[in-house]
Amino acid sequence: MKYLKVKTSLLLLLLPIILLNAQGKLEPIDGYSPQIGLMVYMLEDLKDRITQQVKDLDQSQIDFLYDANANSIGSLIMHLVSTESYYRIATLEGREWTDDELTRLGMAGELNEKVKSIIKGKPIGYYLDLWDEVRKKTLNGLKTKDDAWFSSNLEEGLNYHYIWYHVMEHSSNHMGQIATIKNRLPK
Repeated sequence: MKYLKVKTSLLLLLLPIILLNAQGKLEPIDGYSPQIGLMVYMLEDLKDRITQQVKDLDQSQIDFLYDANANSIGSLIMHLVSTESYYRIATLEGREWTDDELTRLGMAGELNEKVKSIIKGKPIGYYLDLWDEVRKKTLNGLKTKDDAWFSSNLEEGLNYHYIWYHVMEHSSNHMGQIATIKNRLPK
């Protein structure tokens, strides 16, 4: 009986995720090697869930700071754009940002006072469009790689799989922060 209660509680907790994905299991995305396909599934799922949280927010909500130490939703989305762009360019293209990329995409690599003062006044579509642009390049780049590359070391103790796991968990972390900010928005 206790097992049934735990199983039922777990199902109720996961039901929104299962319904959102309409399948309730991780499966590699076609067109990618198996391990990369699983990572793509997770990256896309997180991006979709974050987009659903923010797509209807107005300007005051995007720029809202609930205290002096907080980041805005716009800053967090831009930070996700910067992070993915940085790792895409470094791991899939083997180079550093150009000056133009740094200006357009890299401004929120770090979340600090300067970033807070710069990233405001743009509609949510601006940030989501940049993320779509970066993600499209990420997905195209990952299609050119295989699981042997994914598990290979970039340097001792650091492989490409871990780097892309970091991008994924970064999104998950900031998705939670965005939910907290939304809960603190003025009514």
